[in-house]
Formats: sequence, C-alpha cells, structure tokens
Amino acid sequence: MQKQNHLDNYFNAWKENQQGNGNTSIKTTPENVKEAHEALFHATMNLPNAAAHCGMTIKQLKLTFREYLKYNEPDDEIV
Repeated sequence: MQKQNHLDNYFNAWKENQQGNGNTSIKTTPENVKEAHEALFHATMNLPNAAAHCGMTIKQLKLTFREYLKYNEPDDEIV
C-alpha cells in the first residue's frame, strides 16, 4: 500500500510537470537527476517515473539522458 501511494505521488507530480506551467512540485537537483539517470541506465525506473522523480518533463529528461549515455560506458560485459 505504501509503495502504491509513493507511485501515485510521482504520477501526480509527473502530470503537473507535463502541463508545462513551470510550477513543479519536485525541485530539480543534481542529486535527483543523477538518481534518475542511474535508474534509467540500470532499467530500474521507467521514463515517466524518472522524470517525475527529478522534476523534469519527459522531453527534458530524454535530452539529459542522451548526454549521460555519451559519457558513461556500459558496465555490463557483452558476451
């Protein structure tokens, strides 16, 4: 139940961020963005939840995540 409430909070914040009014309920900090990038990199969070986590729109997060991918090597060995 607590996990669902946590996800509802992120989803509601995501909906607010997508409206583009500039009033985000979650402050965008380097720490939040780093957590979101690492969660996307390791596939532990999906894009809408990651965007809500760091207070960005999906488009903004896509742009920053592409930059993250440019400068971070894959950490898994390809067989």
